[in-house]
Amino acid sequence: MTGAQLALLGVTLLTAAGNVAVAAADLTEARFVLANSAEVGVPRSWLPWLAALKLAGAAGLLLGLFVAALRPLGVAAACGLVLLYLGALTFHLRARVFHNLAFPGFYLATALASLASALSS
Repeated sequence: MTGAQLALLGVTLLTAAGNVAVAAADLTEARFVLANSAEVGVPRSWLPWLAALKLAGAAGLLLGLFVAALRPLGVAAACGLVLLYLGALTFHLRARVFHNLAFPGFYLATALASLASALSS
């Protein structure tokens, strides 16, 4: 396995696992999710939809990683996650909630890294 392939594997698995974990927190309405979404103005009714987008992104990344014919799906999933987390950052900035900006920033960074890795492979 080349260094580029190893990087693609690692960053994609990290991105997928992170999105599955945060989607689970959304679906179970974890206390920190409810507090954060209320603080930035995301209605509670959006949480299942946001979780579904995160799970779809994770699934697309994994399918694109492990099924060569579905590599474009992985790229599309990474693009979708980038857009999702740009939206999350926008909600934080609009609400002037800066104290936990690192969380959507981290997820955005992993989605961008997955996109760059998928495009370069």
